[in-house]
Amino acid sequence: MPAGTDVEEITMLGLIGRKVGMTQVFDDTGRLIPVTVIKVEPNVVVGERTVDRDGYKAVVLGTVDAKPSRVQKPVLGQYEKAKVTPKQYMLELRDFEKECAVGDSLDVGLFEDISFVDIVGTTKGKGYQGVVKRHGFGGGRKTHGSKFHKEGGSTGMAAYPSRVIKGTKMAGRMGNARSTVQNLRVVRVDAEQQTLVVRGAVPGVPNGYLLISQARKRG
Repeated sequence: MPAGTDVEEITMLGLIGRKVGMTQVFDDTGRLIPVTVIKVEPNVVVGERTVDRDGYKAVVLGTVDAKPSRVQKPVLGQYEKAKVTPKQYMLELRDFEKECAVGDSLDVGLFEDISFVDIVGTTKGKGYQGVVKRHGFGGGRKTHGSKFHKEGGSTGMAAYPSRVIKGTKMAGRMGNARSTVQNLRVVRVDAEQQTLVVRGAVPGVPNGYLLISQARKRG
């Protein structure tokens, strides 16, 4: 979400975080569980949306300082008006539950009383892949002379409708798409390190930015 582009819309409480990586911790029963560590750098309120002016209520968060020369001039003027340093990443949250004003800084403490979160990220790009890896096709016989191993096979009909149906599973680009993982349990909130530890895996590569919000289904 580079500065100057359309901001995302997520309801309830939420912050922008950076995926550090995965590790393992022991839970209260002594079981070893996989967890993901997310770094939450200061999220600054760079704008507000009001019902009278915009028709809805929301706050706009930004994180990671950006060089003014890298920000589009119309957007740079908004930062100057709000007296806030330009940011690289922005996020709009509707009906934000926490009272805040432009210029306020939010940290990982926002999730102190939250047990489950939803995380949105961009999956790892796999490049151009065939149907076996992309869709899990079984493929043909592996024996010598079969002449059919990992091909996709026929895709269309001859007489009717004489075309390939939309949505047919074929080879193509894999990954590098928006993905949401719901109901991840919050294992630890470290106010000193400003990190959030959640159980399980989250989309994206290490150092990739994520949208962390209060779980909509479990809260």
